[in-house]
Amino acid sequence: MEFNLPTSPWLAPPDSAIEFWHANRTAIILCTFFILVILRVYLHITQGNEPLHVFPKIYDEKTNQNVAISSRLEDTLDEAKHIKPAGPRRIKGELNRRRDVQGSGSRQIKTLVFYSSVTGNTDKIAKQFIQDFFAMLQTVASGPNCTFSVPEALDLAEVDLDEYFIAPPKLGVDGDVTTDLFYLFLMPSYNIDTINDTFLEHVKETHHDFRIDTAPLSTLLGYSVFGFGDKENWPTEEEGYCVQAKEVDKWMAKLTGRKRAYPLGMGDVKRDGTERMGEWTNGLTDIFGQLARDGTLGEGVPGSGDPVESEDEADAAEDDGEVIFEEQEQAKPRKPKGSATLDDLEDLGRVLQNAKDEGNAKSTAPLAVDFTTESKRKTPVQTVKEMVPKESPTFKSLTKQGYSIVGSHSGVKICRWTKSALRGRGSCYKFSFYGINSHQYLIFNGVKEGHYKKIKMMRGVPGVRAERFSEAMRIRHCALSLVGEPIFYPHINEFLEMLHGERISSFLVCNAQHPDQLAALKHVTQMYVSIDASNKESLRKIDRPLHRDFWERFQRCLEILREKRFKQRTVFRLTLVKGFNIDDEVRGYADLVEKALPCFVEVKGVTYCGTSISSSAGLTMANVPFYAEVCEFATALDRELNRRGLQVDGKWHTLIDYDRYFELLEERGPDGEFRPEEYMGEETPKWATWGNGGFDPRDQRVDRKGRPIDT
Repeated sequence: MEFNLPTSPWLAPPDSAIEFWHANRTAIILCTFFILVILRVYLHITQGNEPLHVFPKIYDEKTNQNVAISSRLEDTLDEAKHIKPAGPRRIKGELNRRRDVQGSGSRQIKTLVFYSSVTGNTDKIAKQFIQDFFAMLQTVASGPNCTFSVPEALDLAEVDLDEYFIAPPKLGVDGDVTTDLFYLFLMPSYNIDTINDTFLEHVKETHHDFRIDTAPLSTLLGYSVFGFGDKENWPTEEEGYCVQAKEVDKWMAKLTGRKRAYPLGMGDVKRDGTERMGEWTNGLTDIFGQLARDGTLGEGVPGSGDPVESEDEADAAEDDGEVIFEEQEQAKPRKPKGSATLDDLEDLGRVLQNAKDEGNAKSTAPLAVDFTTESKRKTPVQTVKEMVPKESPTFKSLTKQGYSIVGSHSGVKICRWTKSALRGRGSCYKFSFYGINSHQYLIFNGVKEGHYKKIKMMRGVPGVRAERFSEAMRIRHCALSLVGEPIFYPHINEFLEMLHGERISSFLVCNAQHPDQLAALKHVTQMYVSIDASNKESLRKIDRPLHRDFWERFQRCLEILREKRFKQRTVFRLTLVKGFNIDDEVRGYADLVEKALPCFVEVKGVTYCGTSISSSAGLTMANVPFYAEVCEFATALDRELNRRGLQVDGKWHTLIDYDRYFELLEERGPDGEFRPEEYMGEETPKWATWGNGGFDPRDQRVDRKGRPIDT
C-alpha cells in the first residue's frame, strides 16, 4: 500500500524553489521592507534618544540638564586638553623670549659645567674651576632680583645625555624664584675613542632628528666652550689641536639657537693652558654680569652665534638649515627718499651741503612774525649746531655702515683687519712693520665706549679666538685719521695727552696742508704724512686741494717734518695712482724724501672704492696698480735714494718699544727731547721683510671663501 505525502516547497527540488521565488519575489520583498520599518519605529519610540558624539569618553559622566550650554562647552574643552594624543612624542624647542628682569619675581642663574676626563686631569680642573668661578661671580654687580647659585660640575660619562641635551632639565620654581640655566664645557681633545665621540654623535643626531624641533636648547641663557690641547703633538687645529672642542662649539650653536655667549677658548696643557683659561673665565664673568642685569647676551653683529662662518662652504653641505628666529632677524632700514649716498666719512662735507640745500629749498612756508613791541631787542641765543644730527641722512648712512657716532663729530667702526685678527687670519701691514695688533687698535670716554661696544658685538661670531678677544678689550693703539686733517682739531694736544696717560700709542695722519698746526703738535708715537704726488700739477689733479697756496703749504710742512725728524718717528706714505703719479716721478719722490728725511717710506697702491667721489675725480679700476708695478716702483725708489732707512748692524728695526716710549714720555714730558732711536724695538721679523710676504706664521691664511690656504 503506498502513501503519497504532499511535498513542501522548501523541500522541493531546486527547480520548483526557483520557480516559487520568481512567482512570489515581489510580495516577499515588500513584506520584509514593511517589517523592518515597523521594527525601527517601535525601537525609536520605546528607547531614549541619546545624541552621538565624536569623543564618547568626554561624555561618560552624567551631566545636569539644568547647566547652561556655555558651561557644558567649557568643561568639555578642559577635559579635552588632558587627553594625550596617540603617537610619538615630539620635542619642541621654544623661542627664548626676553625675560622681564624688572618684574617683582626673583630669579637665579645656575651654571652647569660639563667636562670629560680620561686621566683625571680635567676632573680636577673642573672642580677647581667651579670654586674659583663662583667666587668671582660674588663680586659681579648683578640686578636687584637676580642671584647666582653654586655651579655644578657634571662628567659627560656619568650623566644621561638625553636629560640635558634633548631639552634643558626642568628645575621648577622654588617659591617666587625661577632658575635659568647656563652651560659651560671643558673639553680636552683625544685621538682615541672616548665619551667625547659619544657626546658629539648624540648632539648630531639630536640636531638631525626630525621628531625634535630646531634649537631645542634655545631656552638656555647661553653657552661657552673651552678646549684643552697639546701643541707639541698636534701643533695646528687642522692636525687635531682642540678639534673636539671646536665641534662641540659648532653643534651647541645649532642646538641653542645661536646662543654662543663667549668665543671658544683654547689652551695648551703644557704651556699656556692656565693663563688662557683665566682670560676665558674673566670674559665669562662680564657676560654673567650682563645676564644678571639685562637677562640677555646683548647686541651682536650679523652672523653672531652662527655655528660656522658664513664663508665656510665645507660645512654647508651637512648643515641642514640653521633657523634664525624672527626676533633675531634685523629688519633692513628703509632708505629715505632723497637721502644722499655716503660711502665713507670722507663724503661727510658733500652730504651736509646737499642736506642744507634741500632744507633751504623745502622751506617755502611763510615765516612766523612776532608783533610784540619791546624796549630792547633780545639777542638770540647762539646754539652750537650738531655736525651729525640723529635725524639727518648722514647719521642714518653712517650707522648703517657700522659706525658708532661719538658726540656729533666723530665715529668709531671696526676695521676688517680687526675682524680678521680676532679670528687669527692675519693683521694689517702695521703689525708686520711696527708691531701693532689690529685687534687692539682704537679708531675718550665716548670713543672708548664705542670701541668696546663694537668689540663686544664680535664675541658670538664663529671663529673668534678667546685670547684675541681678551686682548682686544685692552686698547693699546689709536689711529687719528680718516677725515681731513686731524691736527686741525683744536684740542688735539689735549687728546694726545689723554691717550698717552692711559699708555695708548698714537698714530696721526696728516696731508701736509696745515703747517702752523703741525709745528704746534706735541709728541706722537708716529707721524704719517700722505704724499700723493711729487710735483705741483700732479698734486692738484689727485688731491684737488682747497687752498690756492697748497704747494707752498706742502713745502713748509716738509721743512717742519725735517726739524721733527730727530724728535719723533715720521713716515712718508706714498699712494700710487696709475696714470697720475707713477710714471717718471721716482726722482721727484726721492727729492721730497731727501728734503724731509722721514724715518720710513711706505709705498702702497690706491684702492678703488667705486664711489661717486672716485668717478667725479676720474678714477676707475684702471688707475689701481698691480702688485708687481708697486714692487717695481719701490725698488726704483730704493735705488734712487741709495739708502736703507733706519738700520742697525745691517738689520731692519722697524718695531716700536712702546713701554720704553711711554717711559721717555713720562720722564721728559710731551715737549721733551728724545730721538726715535731711543724707543726703537727689536729686530724686524724675517717674515715681514722684503720678499717674504709679510704674513704672521702664527695665523692662518684663507681665501675669499674662508678656506685655508697652504703657504
